[in-house]
Parts: sequence; structure tokens; C-alpha cells
Amino acid sequence: MKKVTVGEAIGMELCHDITAMRDGFKGAAFKRGHVITKEDVPALLDIGKKTVFVWEDAEGEIHEEDAALRMAAMAPVTGAHYTGPSEGKMQLMADIRGMFRVDTKLLEEINSIGDITISCLPDHYPVEEGARIVSMRIVPLTTREEQIRKAEELCSERKLFDLLPFQNRKIGVIITGSEVYAGRIEDKFEPVVRTKMKAYPSQILGVSICDDDLEMIVAAAKDYLDQGADFLIFTGGMSVDPDDLTPTAIRELGARIISHGVPSQPGNMTLVGYLGDTAILGVPGAAISLPTTMFDVLLPQIFAGVRFTKEDLIRLGDGGLCQQCKVCHFPNCTFGRY
Repeated sequence: MKKVTVGEAIGMELCHDITAMRDGFKGAAFKRGHVITKEDVPALLDIGKKTVFVWEDAEGEIHEEDAALRMAAMAPVTGAHYTGPSEGKMQLMADIRGMFRVDTKLLEEINSIGDITISCLPDHYPVEEGARIVSMRIVPLTTREEQIRKAEELCSERKLFDLLPFQNRKIGVIITGSEVYAGRIEDKFEPVVRTKMKAYPSQILGVSICDDDLEMIVAAAKDYLDQGADFLIFTGGMSVDPDDLTPTAIRELGARIISHGVPSQPGNMTLVGYLGDTAILGVPGAAISLPTTMFDVLLPQIFAGVRFTKEDLIRLGDGGLCQQCKVCHFPNCTFGRY
């Protein structure tokens, strides 16, 4: 490509979109490939363009839009589609609700190549249908094709992005506590669970209120497992007091507890475990009184089929402190990012 004055450019092919901003409009006033006419000159000058870039072939050089198309092709995502190129950019849009995943190391490697820039939502981010999740372009109007080839090679054996659809879960809810079981206080956890589950494809098999009795708690959980539950939610008795039986009951089921306690507040005493393919959450009482806790952070991961490791839960510490804003903006905030 070469840079020429707008007067010299008459009859030449524009090699990039030219953006204009006026009267609330922001977009391409002239598109790539437009052949500049004499009538275009005043309009270009009106938007501050004294010079433009026109195309001339150069060996080994690739245009921004061609580069963007190849970048999109190297990072396909099931359940999403790319739009563009527009103003040199390709954008990835979600076609489904699900959990967005990013190979953050691979992303860093690609963005370190030189002219390539790829920006996206954070790893482990829940997205809605229609959400914009990735934008990619090169910074200059052209780049050396070898940079695109290097990015393509990096993506040939590794998946840069993924979008995991939320899966239907059959849920058993076990609420423990003698005070609730005896009717001395009203249970407030069931309505919280039912409200939160409306956001996901789910079937609540039932809600059992149990006394502080190990056999009763274990029996309630086994009943839901017999009904095909693949997600058990426990609340009550989640502290480290000797009288709190819920973690013991979970172990009695034969479950493997990944962690009882996470570096996050609110929700410090959250328990995460598995019994085969059945996910188990022990939810502390903060979920009743606060709009957002670790319960909300972990739910989309579980519905997306993410299986937590101890290392995953340890990483929750970075971003694990909720700011408890007067108006909750979760997940559009720092809480639960890792």
C-alpha cells in the first residue's frame, strides 16, 4: 500500500475503511475497495482526511481484513459465529448461553507476535446468547504474512477459545439444622436456590430438610442419587464446629471433597466435591443474606460441566473478595475472576 493525498487518490482503490463520527454516527464512511472519485474529495476533507492509503501489491504483505479473516479461521468456536470484517476487525458472537473459556497462555503467545491484537472476555466467564466475546485485528493496515502464519501454527494443535453450553442438571437440595427441622425458624434457603436455578437448565428433584442427624442427611442424599441426581446442594452445618455434620455426611456418601473452604469472601466455607460424575456443593449461610457469593461464581462452571481441581479453587483468591456494591453488577465485576 502507499500513502497519497486525497487529490492524488482519484481513481485509486482505498485499502482500508475510513471511519467517521458525526451527529451520533460512528462507522465506515468509505469502505475498503472503494474507488475514490472527484466527488469524494470534499467529503474526505470534511472528516479530516488529507491523505489516504491506497492499495499496491507487495510480496509477503497482507491486508488487515484478510488478516482478520485468517485469524478468525484459526480459532473456530462451536456455538458462536464471527462477524466482519468491519473496520479491520472480526468479532465473535455467542449463539448460545454458556461458559466462555480461553487458553490464556496461548492468547498471550499470539498477542506477543507483533502486529496481532486479540481481546476477549475473561476465561471462565458466563455469557448470554448474542454476547460479543472476542474481537481481533492487526494494528497497522497491513502486516507481514509470516506473522499470521505463526499464529496459525500456534493454533494448529491448541484451542484458543471454547464456549461450553450449559447442561441440564437434576438437583437434590439438602438443608440441615435442628432449628429448621423443628420449625423453630423458617427456612430461607429453598427460595434462594429455586430463584438461582431458574437461570440454568435444571430440574429440582426435591428439597429435604434434615435434623442434625448423620443418618438422616446421608439417607436424603442417597434418595436423590437413586432418582438420578447429578448435582447435590447442601446447606447448613458448613462450619468447622464439631457439631456441624454436613461435611461428614458428604464423606459418608463416598464423595471426594476437593476443598472445604476457598480463598473467597463471601463464601469462605464453601465445600466442593464429587461422587463419580455428581457435583456436590456445600453452601454457607451467606448465600441467604447476600445477593452474590461463591455459590453464584461456581454455579455456571458446574452447569457447563467444568470439573474443579484444588488448583482451580486456590486461584479464586485473586478476585475472590466481593466489593459488596450497593447495586450488584455480577458477573460484570472483579468477583470470581480467575
